[in-house]
Amino acid sequence: MAKTCCPKPRLGRIIGWLQIILGGLVILVSLSSLFRFYSAGFFYHSEDICRHFYAIKDSYVNFDVRALTARMDEVLNKMDSLQIKLEMAVQQMERNKGDLRESNISKLEYKSYLEEEVIRPLYSAHIALRQIRLPRIEGNDTSNVKEDPLINTFVTEEIRKYITPKDNRVGKVNIYGTGKIYNTIGHACVSMTKELQEYMDYDIGSYCKDDWNLAQKLMVNGCDPLPRRRCLTRASKLYQRPYPINESLWKIPDGRNVRWSNYQCRNFECLSSKNPKRGYSKCTGCFEMEKERLKWVTNTSLPIDFLIKDVLAIKPGEIRIGLDFGVGTGTFAARMREQNVTIVSTALNLGAPFNEMIALRGLVPLYVTLNQRLPFFDNTLDLIHTTGFMDGWIDLQLLDFILFDWDRILRPGGLLWIDRFFCNRKDLDDYMYMFLQFRYKKHKWAISPKSKDEVYLSALLEKPPRAL
Repeated sequence: MAKTCCPKPRLGRIIGWLQIILGGLVILVSLSSLFRFYSAGFFYHSEDICRHFYAIKDSYVNFDVRALTARMDEVLNKMDSLQIKLEMAVQQMERNKGDLRESNISKLEYKSYLEEEVIRPLYSAHIALRQIRLPRIEGNDTSNVKEDPLINTFVTEEIRKYITPKDNRVGKVNIYGTGKIYNTIGHACVSMTKELQEYMDYDIGSYCKDDWNLAQKLMVNGCDPLPRRRCLTRASKLYQRPYPINESLWKIPDGRNVRWSNYQCRNFECLSSKNPKRGYSKCTGCFEMEKERLKWVTNTSLPIDFLIKDVLAIKPGEIRIGLDFGVGTGTFAARMREQNVTIVSTALNLGAPFNEMIALRGLVPLYVTLNQRLPFFDNTLDLIHTTGFMDGWIDLQLLDFILFDWDRILRPGGLLWIDRFFCNRKDLDDYMYMFLQFRYKKHKWAISPKSKDEVYLSALLEKPPRAL
């Protein structure tokens, strides 16, 4: 019987091994291909594919697309308005063909029409388009794109110049360790662009407009801090030398030292609490020195009224500098000055010249709003006193931020004096929690009825040491 050269079982085994090897190669090639496709970015989401292939990555993450869109819409609206105006003019001419043939319009009239109705609108749109600033690429890396913050939000050139970062000269690092300086404005300025641009619209080096009330409106609505301006502040034309310090503390200042144009009153006498048209409602009687002299130094029938001498006796010789956070004419600071304590008084001109009054008395006004972080360093003040400003109207979360800021600047062992805080009786527990959450030591604590539904709260609290 003849024998075969290659037995069937051996041939089948070889074919089987070849199939296994080829199958393994196919798997390896497939895995390699999948890995290459993944590395190339074919399995990314649509946005990731664009970033991968066009190398933009996070280039435009911080780009203000909304502001750019608004500026583009503004330019398009100007162009559309011009087109409509010209089409209407052409249609009017078409209807009045006969009159046009008989009329004798001079070249000067044509020139005037072109300047006012065509060239000026075109120029305005052209400038607005040129002012749009796109992100600029730094170096050869397209992923390193920078944009000046908010630059496309504003049209007025002076505000654009102000918020543009200022590079240090000759590329040096400044005293702060940075390569450029960013001038700051409040974030709410972008929602008040019209008012802010009006505020920044002036002739450089000339006199500013008498618009402090516009500035204050911007500040209290969150556009705080305001940008600096390059114009000269106006003062009263009749400005007189202030009274010497031994007289000024308890004497009504000379009314000629105040610009009264934005107040209802035109002199200090008009600000009397007896005048119903005085123009302000907070701190009535603050401009009457005979009433102010009695505050914090004479006993009253209410347990909520603490005396300065009793407060200073708790920390003899330790209270040197502090802050009076409220609304008033500086009387608390004046009384503390008599005790050799320096007090800075916050003030807003809410219908009356509170800042001017404080300064003319020889004291220091601090023109800030509730919106702003206080410009003091941590653990520096011996005393914070508050009265007449933050009452039961204030949101609890806003009060929480304010109290934590006060805690930041008050030194360990410093005193927080809450003076005549009032609120609705049903809200008292909420506000008491806000004041007590810091676990300050209670030196004084008093509650007294203000009306049927409202109560007063006064407290003197000491910040504990927190050595970590």
